Amino acid sequence: MGFEASERPRRLPWTGLLAGLVMAVALANPVPTARAASSAATFTVRQLAPEIALKAARAALEQCRSMGAQVSVVVADRSGTPQVLLRDRFAGQHTIEASRQKAWTAASFRMSTAALAAETESGRPMSGLRALGQVLAVGGGQVIEADGSLLGAIGVSGAPGGDADDRCAAAGLRAIADDIDF
Repeated sequence: MGFEASERPRRLPWTGLLAGLVMAVALANPVPTARAASSAATFTVRQLAPEIALKAARAALEQCRSMGAQVSVVVADRSGTPQVLLRDRFAGQHTIEASRQKAWTAASFRMSTAALAAETESGRPMSGLRALGQVLAVGGGQVIEADGSLLGAIGVSGAPGGDADDRCAAAGLRAIADDIDF
C-alpha cells in the first residue's frame, strides 16, 4: 500500500538541513559513558600533611612566646577538623576552644577571622553569622591556601588581643610557605 502522488507527505526544504544539524550536535556532544559520569561524581582535594601542620603550629607558638604570650594553636584541615593542637604551659583552658573555633571559622568562611569580624559587625548585613555556634569572629584565624586550593586554617588564642594572635598565625603561615605552593 503506497501513497498516491497527491497524498504523499510533502517534505519541507529545510528538514534535511535540520536533521543534519541535529546529527552534528549529537556527534559532537556524545552521551557520557559510565566512566565519564563517575569521574564527574567525585573530586580530589589537597590536604596538609600532619608534619607540615605541626610545623605551622610550632612556628605560631614560638612567635607568641617571643612576644611573651602563652597561647594555644590549632591547625585544622579544609573542613575545620583539627589536625594539630598545641597548648603552651600556662595558656588558659579557654584558649584551646577559642583557637579551635578560630581555625574552624577561617576554614569554613575561607577568610581570616579578623576580616570576618569586620564583615559581621553589628548593623552589617552579615552580622547574624556571629550567632552561629562555632563562629568566632575575632583576630587570630588565618586561611591556609596554596595554588588556589583551600588546605586548612590556623587558629591562635591567648595573646593579648586578636591582632597579636594574628601575628602569631601569620608566623605559622610563613614557616610553611616553602613547603606548599602559596
